[in-house]
Amino acid sequence: MNFEWVIKRKSDYEKISQLSKELNNLHPTLTNLLISRNIDTFEKSKEFFRPDIELLHDPFLMKNMDIAVERLESAVNNNEKILVYGDYDVDGTTSVALVYSFLKDYVKNLEFYVPDRYSEGYGISTKGIDFAAENNFDLVIALDCGIKAVDKIEYANGKKVDFIICDHHTPGEKIPQAVAVLNPKQIDCKYPYKELSGCGVGFKFMQAYAQKNNISSKKIFKHLDLLAISIASDIVPITGENRILEHFGIIELNKTQKPGLKALKKIAGAEELDFTVSDIVFKLGPRINAAGRMDHADTAVDLLIEQETATAMEFAEKINVFNENRKNDQDNITIDVFKIFEQKPELISKKSTVVYNEDWSKGIIGIVASKVIEKYYKPTIVLTKSHDKWTGSARSVANFDLYEAIDACSHLLHSFGGHKFAAGLTIDDDKLHQFIECFENSVASKISEEQQEPKIEISDIISFDDITDKFVNILDQFAPYGPENMKPVFVTFGVADTGASRSIGKDFSHLKLEVKDKSGKILSGIAFGQGHIYDLIKNKKPFDICYTIGENVFNGKKTLQLDIKDIRL
Repeated sequence: MNFEWVIKRKSDYEKISQLSKELNNLHPTLTNLLISRNIDTFEKSKEFFRPDIELLHDPFLMKNMDIAVERLESAVNNNEKILVYGDYDVDGTTSVALVYSFLKDYVKNLEFYVPDRYSEGYGISTKGIDFAAENNFDLVIALDCGIKAVDKIEYANGKKVDFIICDHHTPGEKIPQAVAVLNPKQIDCKYPYKELSGCGVGFKFMQAYAQKNNISSKKIFKHLDLLAISIASDIVPITGENRILEHFGIIELNKTQKPGLKALKKIAGAEELDFTVSDIVFKLGPRINAAGRMDHADTAVDLLIEQETATAMEFAEKINVFNENRKNDQDNITIDVFKIFEQKPELISKKSTVVYNEDWSKGIIGIVASKVIEKYYKPTIVLTKSHDKWTGSARSVANFDLYEAIDACSHLLHSFGGHKFAAGLTIDDDKLHQFIECFENSVASKISEEQQEPKIEISDIISFDDITDKFVNILDQFAPYGPENMKPVFVTFGVADTGASRSIGKDFSHLKLEVKDKSGKILSGIAFGQGHIYDLIKNKKPFDICYTIGENVFNGKKTLQLDIKDIRL
């Protein structure tokens, strides 16, 4: 894929100069990074570089929080049976594990329930409500789902089963008539931060309960390791409150004593790793997700709440097998999709991609949609058959509102939900082709030329001389990285191979670089998937690189390493 390099406009020179002085002559490139994140004063910079758990918002600012806490208190005091209900993805299972792990010290009759992806589908299900009613559960706490479950909550009310909904997805026109609905995205909710994950909303609920009942904050903060996994894996913005939660959550994850998380880290070969958001996304998240994709997400929750080391390792090994099977299925379905493009080249000229096959695994198609975007770069929906309907996962390209495009075709859908960059949907069989046409027209009318070109946003142009130990140490404090606080990408023009660069990997598909720039300084880098460029740079002629600054760990020794995003000859 060819990328357009977009170098961001620098902030006003005087603003950079003034803030740099206030920050002890901070390098202007780093000051510019702060200002581009709307951190333009000394006080804001202090809060950014020194996240403070005390700056978390009061959970009672969230609409209906007082009602939710009162209902939970009543259930605890009257020894009612409580069911913790959550979605089958990482956000949902970590939500269930967090709320269950916190409440088990205060609730005698507590169980959890995760719907089956294949037989029940996403969200609150009739089967789940029936389970609660038949087993005499008085209260269900629904996590990472429920904001659009108007009919299901009406059904539950008829069964005398109370629901508290904790969700973060975009609400519909009508809000379910649950005992309480906690969702900062509700139009009339005055909670200051709107981008919590589903687990984040559950955390705020437990924080409010602890606060009201004089329970030490340590009792809830020790579960921030689970919340850190949720925030990183669900790709929510890592700004404001999420950044504070992720910062302290990663600290908790790195020292966690939870047998389930320790087993998961071990099975991922990451026991000694100081985790970053990226490590969570690539090492932990896929394994937790694999349970719900390949079998049942109960296994993921069982792992996360398990107290015995040996049993936790058994769950972790089982999940690892699910993950390996998931990879194989993912590769096979992706190959199938690419063959469809070969057979129907007219798909390439369309503004959107919708592909379908009734034999594809429902648990894998979301990942496949992302893989299709990597190659063809357009809003993509991958569908498979579930019972008598088509069900699918949708993924978007940068800055394009996928939810809005799908909403324009909602009259053709059985159901849908999600947010700007990802969504799930269900279509009746006889409406499929109408929907494909409608979605294409909707995307075509909304997407700009700029949104159809994959881009690498470059924060600044720098020389290797700028990359000092002090520069790197301060840059590290911009973490944790994620949406709206992405790892800065820099460009250096006119670098050249020293003669030590080489292609590496089993098929020589990667490129290990040793390059010097015009200052004469030499740095090492790694360019994944760009091994084919070696023959073009080994002649020592100048080329340009854009990269992030990271480190390589080998035999316990850390060295600075550039992560090369793209190379221009």
